[in-house]
Amino acid sequence: MLRVTEIFHSIQGESTHAGRPCAFVRLTGCPMRCVWCDSEYTFTGGERMTIEDVLRQVRAFDCQLVEVTGGEPLAQRECLTLIERLCAEGFEVLIETGGYVSTVGVDERACIILDVKCPASGESERNHWPNLERLRADKDEIKFVVVDRADWDFARDVIRRYDLTRRARAVLVSPVWGQTDLPALADWLVSSGLDIRMQAQLHKLIWGANARGV
Repeated sequence: MLRVTEIFHSIQGESTHAGRPCAFVRLTGCPMRCVWCDSEYTFTGGERMTIEDVLRQVRAFDCQLVEVTGGEPLAQRECLTLIERLCAEGFEVLIETGGYVSTVGVDERACIILDVKCPASGESERNHWPNLERLRADKDEIKFVVVDRADWDFARDVIRRYDLTRRARAVLVSPVWGQTDLPALADWLVSSGLDIRMQAQLHKLIWGANARGV
């Protein structure tokens, strides 16, 4: 059984897959409390569902790309079985994880999108650094959500220390909606000399910051 907040069909808003139609399975619960979190509604509640029920809803969308997200999806260990089942059925599977829970055991066919927490999140001390060493250059992506210059300096240093531009398929830098100075962030990225990309949250540009299930 899994506790599920919502299952829906929409446009992928982030990562190198942004703009693609995508089926989302948003699981309930998260051990972190990032101060800028935009999905606090996933912390509690949700509906208990069997994995087969989840698969049935995903199949009905007739969409090849599926993202398992949260909350923190890997906080529910049954999530590993869901990922395995999705991969076995031939779906292209993305896992959006906050980086606190170990990625050991995630089906190797799935793509991990790992979010490293910067200081302004209030949770940077809880990053599980061994996750970075398991990134695969042909598949996995890594994301830093940046509020200010201190966050940027932290992200830049982690990228260099772990050689993430070689270790991951893509290194993504995201502003916090309505809080980050976008021109400044763009300048920092350009002047860094790093092969990384700045991304916006496409779904928020389309439907607004507080929309759910889209």
